Amino acid sequence: MTSTEVVDRAAGTESPQAGGGPVTPARRSDGGRRHPAGPRTGTAVRVVVPALLGLVVVGLWYLVSLVVLEPRRQFILPPPHEVFLEAFLDGDSLLELLGPLGTTARVALTGLALAAALGLTLAMVMSQSRWVEVAVYPYAVALQSIPILALVPLIAFALGYGFGSRLVVVVLICLFPIITNTLFGLQSASEEMHDLFSLHGAGRVVRLRKLQVPAALPATFAGLRISAGMAVVGSIVADFFFRQGAPGIGLQIDVYRNNLDGEMLYGAILLASFFGLLVFWAFGWLAHLVTGAWYRPPRR
Repeated sequence: MTSTEVVDRAAGTESPQAGGGPVTPARRSDGGRRHPAGPRTGTAVRVVVPALLGLVVVGLWYLVSLVVLEPRRQFILPPPHEVFLEAFLDGDSLLELLGPLGTTARVALTGLALAAALGLTLAMVMSQSRWVEVAVYPYAVALQSIPILALVPLIAFALGYGFGSRLVVVVLICLFPIITNTLFGLQSASEEMHDLFSLHGAGRVVRLRKLQVPAALPATFAGLRISAGMAVVGSIVADFFFRQGAPGIGLQIDVYRNNLDGEMLYGAILLASFFGLLVFWAFGWLAHLVTGAWYRPPRR
């Protein structure tokens, strides 16, 4: 294939392999053949191994709760079946958890969306200007290094204790992974492909849209998946400090902790963890939907 054909395909509906775009079956290095055993093995491993590890964790949980702890101290770690009976199988208790979880989810998802919009925009601007990258990146690192708990009182003084303050906490926690991963992806396109685009007079917009953005998609989704879990953490942290407005799951965890209600405490923690896992899986599914047709992660 000539260089002209490569760039013509980059300017059309397909992107070249070096730029992160799709590869046509006729040009695959393996002759277009799939590896049928690979996906089945991978799916089995992804399901069976976590399930076995989960059984081990539950077994250790029972061991500590029923054997290691004295009966008068079992409130520290109640047995798993008591947690599920009281927190999830009792209708009133479940509603008591789902309402605050909805508030936490609204804060986490809204903050994550704002962080994604801001982080993607900053990363694209930084990729187009070395001066902007040099100026902005140290502050992004410094923001990530500051303990968020030290900033929470300042945010409360400046913005109050409502929904907006909670969003700011989530955005601050989620922003750095999105910027870092997206910028890395945008800069990962090879010099050879940049030279080809320059040879054929491609401008910044065409180069960004046809070469850099496709190359950045896998790394960008990796950053979004990291930030998805951190958004839930940020929303729970904000609940501990901003107690006005609708209560979130973080406030419920604090109430159960003060009341020494171990079953509901662990139920709230498990429910929040499951929500974070769902958001993480959702971005993984979206990444596969967008890049699965042409991106293959390295084999391990």
